[in-house]
Amino acid sequence: MDAEFEAKWKKAMDFISQPYDGEKLEFDAILFLIGVQELGKGYRKFNKTQKLDVIHVAICSLMAPYGYYEFEGYDEDGWPHWKPTEKLPYLKPMQQHHLMRQAIVNYFESENLI
Repeated sequence: MDAEFEAKWKKAMDFISQPYDGEKLEFDAILFLIGVQELGKGYRKFNKTQKLDVIHVAICSLMAPYGYYEFEGYDEDGWPHWKPTEKLPYLKPMQQHHLMRQAIVNYFESENLI
């Protein structure tokens, strides 16, 4: 792995972990937090289906800068929606994970948080 990227990843994970006394969060928890942020309604109780929808919001938000999704707008409940613009390339699981990690780093860098 690229040492520069790994340093950025660690910086992002340290930032995300601060409110949780430095405890490292699992990958899905990170996606959930990004989804809650992108949803823009603050934290509230979500049922299981809504939690999956929140993670979907995060994935679309993270993949949009790569050209895979385009923001369409909000529905009547204030949930954001995207449409796929390009078929995602076939990636092996480790490649998918790396792409998502890169997108998370880019997300926090673009928000000037790391």
